[in-house]
Amino acid sequence: MNQIVILAAGRGTRMNSELPKALVTLKEKPMIHYLLDSVKSSGIDLNPIILVSPENQEAIAKSLINYQVQYAIQTEQLGTGHAVTCVKDLINPETKNIIVLYCDHPFLTAESLKKCSTCEVETVLVLTTKLNDFNDWRHNFYHWGRFVRNINNEIEKIVEFKDATPEEQLITEVNPGFMVFSNSWLWPNIELLSNNNAQHEYYLTSLPQIAYSKGYKIPSLVIEAHEAMGINSLEELKIAETLI
Repeated sequence: MNQIVILAAGRGTRMNSELPKALVTLKEKPMIHYLLDSVKSSGIDLNPIILVSPENQEAIAKSLINYQVQYAIQTEQLGTGHAVTCVKDLINPETKNIIVLYCDHPFLTAESLKKCSTCEVETVLVLTTKLNDFNDWRHNFYHWGRFVRNINNEIEKIVEFKDATPEEQLITEVNPGFMVFSNSWLWPNIELLSNNNAQHEYYLTSLPQIAYSKGYKIPSLVIEAHEAMGINSLEELKIAETLI
């Protein structure tokens, strides 16, 4: 059994929109609708969890009236790690894996979700995107986190761009943010997160490094850049419109 969590507490300020980020429209359709359509088509979770804020809960619920979902609320914006802790009470004890997604990634496919749901996950599985460079429309990925691998090509950690060294910023394997967690492993380990970083937030992306430090190997699935693309600015929204 898998459960899907969609983080949607973000505001649309960088999009110059009064709407929550999840409801900013792409070709006249809210971004989160594209993602929920893929979730529904995958058949993995018929009642996914949407993580909202007190400010955007009403607007998002109104927009999703035709979708079968449940809601959790993040009362403070303390980072993605903190956001996931807010859904704990809605996770079924019998759930094997928890798939964490983001509302501003409209191109993730049902096929990729199905692949995630069939993987054996001991700790955490990550989805990655490998680029040749950051030129042209791929510049959208430049400020994403980087996957750092050891000499055996095993993932050691994810480094957020603002915390990356100049050498790490040259890495072209970037983090879309999608992760699959073992339910039994996630909760005791998410308590180990620290906010000792440039943003002073609790990063969900620190969990692979915690798993690696305990001797686990971090499995990964590669998805194409088009499918991984997120939308966090008006420039990125314009580029996404050309990909529909």
